[in-house]
Order: sequence, then C-alpha cells, then structure tokens
Amino acid sequence: MPVQVDEEIRERVLDVADRLYYSRGVQSVGMDALRAEAGISLKRLYQLFPSKESLVEEVLQRRRRLWNGLVETAVATGPTPRARLLAVYDMLARWFDEEDFRGCVFINTFGELGAVAPQLADLVREHKAQFQARLGELVAEAGGPASLASQLAILAEGAQTTAAIAGTSDAAVHARAAAATLVDSALAATTAS
Repeated sequence: MPVQVDEEIRERVLDVADRLYYSRGVQSVGMDALRAEAGISLKRLYQLFPSKESLVEEVLQRRRRLWNGLVETAVATGPTPRARLLAVYDMLARWFDEEDFRGCVFINTFGELGAVAPQLADLVREHKAQFQARLGELVAEAGGPASLASQLAILAEGAQTTAAIAGTSDAAVHARAAAATLVDSALAATTAS
C-alpha cells in the first residue's frame, strides 16, 4: 500500500483507539474491537501496531502532544506571569466541561496498567514530570520559589481526578482559587525577603 494510505489507516486506528480507551478503559477494549471499529483486518492492525501496548503508547504520545498544546495555548493568553500560571486552571475548567470528559487518560491508564506495563508507567511519569517542569518555568518567570511548581501541579492533578469523579468542572474553579492563593503568598514572601 502507498505510504499515504498506510498513514491514513494508522491515524484512523489511533483515533478509534483513543476514543475507545478514553471512554471504556484500555483493558476493556480488545484488539478485535479496535479492528472492527476501525474497519481493518486483525492482520493489518498488527502490521501497523505489533502489540496492544505499542498502540496504547502511541495513543498516549498523541494525548501528550494535545495536552502540551492546550497548556501552551492557555499560557499564551496570560498578560502577566501570574495570569499565565492561573490560565492553566481556566483551561482545565473548559476541558472538564466537555461532554466526553472522563478524567486524565494518563492517570486512567496508569491506574489500569501501571503495575503490569512498566514502559507505559514510565511514559505517564515522564508526562507528569514534564507538566510540572513547565509549571516550574512559569513559576520562575513569576519570580516564585521552585517548590510552588510542585504545589500547583498537585492542584491540577487533583482537580482532574475530582472532576472526573464528580462530573462537574467545580474542581477547576476551586483549584484555581487555591492556586491564586498559593501564587500570591509565594510571590509576597519572595518580595518580602
């Protein structure tokens, strides 16, 4: 098959896998269900993705790029370093209000497979560390202490989990208010010293 056709099929499979894994969970979606939904043979599916773990990994890599894009788009809206930090929580609120929101796919996948798929667990840890590092850059721009990034990341992660369980975006509002308090307190302490 031409490379373009292969890439189109590959993207279709990744779209289907992403949707099904996110809505149902990774373990409950077998390769046969993916094959049927994507409209390809099981043989072709395994030619494109040699294992379910390799498919899950690619889905997570796509989600990582999406997440990073959402964070950067949100951050770009902030006119000040403080506003850029808080814009992350505004982005979370919009995401939590989406009809198909089911929590963080990284947290969900780690919960399902973290103990049995070390490579996927490492990918999740790397993603979360990258997010915290990005918050660290924003904190540094604001003139805050490095420890603030960890605190803000925990607020964001907790908000994602709480919103998925509660089914509302209220957690983002509360996390944003807590983040504003933390940021203001940290910056005031930095200024005072």
